[in-house]
Amino acid sequence: MVNHDDDHKMLGLRFWFLRHLFAHIFLALRAHGGFSCGKQQQRQELHAFARRRPTESKPSQRAPSVANSTRASYTPSARPSKRLSTHLQFDDWVPFPVARVFAFFSNPENLPRIMPPATETRLDQLHLVSPKSSQDQDAIAFPQAAGIGTIIVTSFRLFPLFRLRAPWIARITEFEWNHHFADVQERGPFKRWHHRHEFRAQTRNGISGTLVRDVIEYEVGFGPLGTVANSLFVAPQIRRTFAQRQQKLPQLLS
Repeated sequence: MVNHDDDHKMLGLRFWFLRHLFAHIFLALRAHGGFSCGKQQQRQELHAFARRRPTESKPSQRAPSVANSTRASYTPSARPSKRLSTHLQFDDWVPFPVARVFAFFSNPENLPRIMPPATETRLDQLHLVSPKSSQDQDAIAFPQAAGIGTIIVTSFRLFPLFRLRAPWIARITEFEWNHHFADVQERGPFKRWHHRHEFRAQTRNGISGTLVRDVIEYEVGFGPLGTVANSLFVAPQIRRTFAQRQQKLPQLLS
């Protein structure tokens, strides 16, 4: 007698495996050189990126008033663009002061802690450029803050069961104490990536805290194929990553 329930479960497992296999291979192809390079090559690339002149950001405009919702939101681009770019925005409120939350996020050493454990994200190299002190913040008090020009080299596992790792090299392009900083991808799985981290003091139910807002604009590449892959795999995976971060962030900050 045929057990149709087992057949359906097996088909579901096959679909799950093929979906993740396609997504990881797709991102690996985009990662300019594929899998993790050797330490000597990483050092050469780090020095090459560090020699580039830092991109000074234009004076920032204060963000508009924030929404009250703490749910992560997926917002397609409303601006006309010839590029196939995707815009995502995630909001999360935590009951901690802005200075504390900003210090945590601006320290690159905390990056592996906020990533999903299955990726085994690792900080491989860091070329730290300390930000300038301001009236609001003393850079000496937070020596690990990543200012404009900082190069961050990380790697992560494409498949949890295999040892293959993909590299990600990011550069800090904007920085304003206790307000925002931004990074762009120099090398990694995307054709283009811009991530702006914003922080605003906000009181909810009589409790003072911080609204953490992540504004991401990225491009997968590969034309129509990339558009399909983004809708089915990439964007949902990014949303899951931030959902996991929102769950663990209060514990990391306490």
